[in-house]
Amino acid sequence: MAGSATPPRSAGSGGSAQRARKASGPPGAIWAVVVAGGSGQRFGRRKQHALLGGRPVLTWAVQAARPVADGIVVVLPADEVHAAPAVGGADKVVAGGATRSASVRAGLAAVPANATVVLVHDAARPLASTRLFASVAAAVLDGAEAVVPVMPVGDTVKRAQDGRVVSTLDRSNLVLAQTPQGFRADVLRAAHRGEPDATDDSALAEASGAAVVTVPGDAGNIKLTDSSDLERAEALIGVATPAALVGALRVGHGFDTHPFATEPPGCDGPLNLGGVAIEGVARLSGHSDGDALAHAAADALLGAATMPDIGAQFPDDDPGTEGHDSCVLLAEVVARVKGEGWRITNVDCTVVAQVPRLAGHLAAMAARLSDVVGAPVGVKATSPEHLGSLGRGEGIACSATALVVRG
Repeated sequence: MAGSATPPRSAGSGGSAQRARKASGPPGAIWAVVVAGGSGQRFGRRKQHALLGGRPVLTWAVQAARPVADGIVVVLPADEVHAAPAVGGADKVVAGGATRSASVRAGLAAVPANATVVLVHDAARPLASTRLFASVAAAVLDGAEAVVPVMPVGDTVKRAQDGRVVSTLDRSNLVLAQTPQGFRADVLRAAHRGEPDATDDSALAEASGAAVVTVPGDAGNIKLTDSSDLERAEALIGVATPAALVGALRVGHGFDTHPFATEPPGCDGPLNLGGVAIEGVARLSGHSDGDALAHAAADALLGAATMPDIGAQFPDDDPGTEGHDSCVLLAEVVARVKGEGWRITNVDCTVVAQVPRLAGHLAAMAARLSDVVGAPVGVKATSPEHLGSLGRGEGIACSATALVVRG
């Protein structure tokens, strides 16, 4: 286990980026080496370039160090050094080595000789905070030779061999090491003399005889080892990954068409469409008020929630819904969809009609339906260009697409 065997302590009281920079003295005193030279075999690709909240993992690490460090060296695989300008916030970009320790040495060689503090950080820990960088740097500036942020071990730890437990370890003195780790520059250079290898730099410092002290780590400072860790990181920053959205988002489509009424009283209007009464136009025939747009929106929502369609929800032989306001039925559909655990994101509707001209009514329809649904509803209209029964003005057809999200 790298780091001190003593319980975590905070070395010094100045854990802020401002204090670390103020205490650093002349420019160049604090340098960070961000190691991103791995191949990402377990991750499935080079994890340093995976997107986290729309930004590369490497960018998160560099930007967290930037307020504390006077200079930053980024260590990349040799075949990526040509892309140095793409590493925003880095002062230098160098090629890494065959091992992590070799990559750190390559970065350390690029750190100016006048540096007094060197912070070493794994790009695979993109959520390390600037506050943590500052806490580690401040501890070195307070006199520590080497500093490692640690977390207590919460689980019981077993030692196993050949599939059998051989002992249970006392976890009271065990800690989990994180990065960034901080060092007096001369101590880190000495620790790497002779090109030794270890899983982290505090282990090398400890082996060279340096005193390694601890500061409290951060539970959110997780390390990306496989793709599931990226999902955890997305969750920590409040962004859902595409994988996490599978099953959480549903899309539904609805379609309805009705002919115009040709006999009284329906032929006298008004036309009810999208919850808006249009005077001087015959209503659409139907068991309720014939509002094909409200019906299409309802079916889209029911389809998204994989529930039975509007005909099954409100049968046309039910006298209780005869002549009923379709927006009332739509409101009931909304309640039932929400009752199944779905939240409505939006509904997009299209009306196909030769007559009447609807341009002047679309905004009112969208506003009325949005109010009923409790989410944005868009309404568009198009002409069938005199094709078929709709083109002859015999009726209206409406389609709708709805997006719902679990919860």
